[in-house]
Amino acid sequence: MHTKQTPIFCQDGKQTKSWRPSPGLGLALCVIFTGFSGSVLANQFCSQTAEITLKACLHEARDDFLIARGKCVNLSDPVARQECREEAQADQEESRELCAEQRTARGEVCDLIGEERYDPDFSPANFVHPNQIGKSVSPNPYFPLVPGTRWVYRGGGERIIVRVTHKTKLIDGVTCRVLVDVVKEDGVEIEITGDWYAQDTQGNVWYCGEIARNFETFDGDRPEDPELVDIDGSWKAGRDGAKAGIIMFAAPQVGVTYREEIALGEAEDVAEVVSDTGTESVPAASCNNNCVVTRNFTAIEPGAEEFKYYALGVGPILEIDGEGGRVELIKVVTP
Repeated sequence: MHTKQTPIFCQDGKQTKSWRPSPGLGLALCVIFTGFSGSVLANQFCSQTAEITLKACLHEARDDFLIARGKCVNLSDPVARQECREEAQADQEESRELCAEQRTARGEVCDLIGEERYDPDFSPANFVHPNQIGKSVSPNPYFPLVPGTRWVYRGGGERIIVRVTHKTKLIDGVTCRVLVDVVKEDGVEIEITGDWYAQDTQGNVWYCGEIARNFETFDGDRPEDPELVDIDGSWKAGRDGAKAGIIMFAAPQVGVTYREEIALGEAEDVAEVVSDTGTESVPAASCNNNCVVTRNFTAIEPGAEEFKYYALGVGPILEIDGEGGRVELIKVVTP
């Protein structure tokens, strides 16, 4: 039996069980693990990844700080230049604090999913061709990838339309189905995402990546002509070390925690099946003691979580965030 791992961080020459950045700390960081022999420590792959990602985060914070300081140098107004420096310093401290919080969150994920390497078998032979789903292959009962299906959601001042298209995309040798997710606010498209999913021979649906295009309207722009501002959160299995995860099991088991995706620093969503007897009602669907409920969270946004409800034969019908905000299914169209 293994003793639980306790990380001890070094800060300002002193050991502490938690890590928080202090002014002038720079990139100095040491991590000591107690209660393990070297051979056991070598097998803590999840925690090793969390430590390496922490160091990367600190380097990025430092890099952003230096770039910001470089921009400050070129300000002629001394008052503006000083304000720029102070803002750069404050941003760096905030970034370091986030790095520490993300490290703690990744450690909590390791406690839930274990320390094994995350290296799922994403072999093409394990998957069905998406054109067979709904024909010779039964769709996943909680996430049906049948072309022509359309879900419409409303919540938080947004209207979200998700369509299962007839398009496919080859990702790391696996043919995936393309879904298009459009988010509108006041009738203006603020996000358009292409999501890629594949169903394996056991009926589990895998999440294989996405291209997320985020838009914003600036002063002087026409409301119908928003500007593309970033593609944050985009990733693709097989590229830059990113790996696919499970979005929904064919037979979800309560208590199971799993990765929905992994692209370090970009996409690290995790889900836990908390119930298979959920009850909820939304305008377009309802379930009575038979909804699958998942708790969804990510180490990239520590402390944020939401609960998702999946109705048998319908798919996702409801999301509830940590403050009780609801995104509800208001319409579903099936082919």
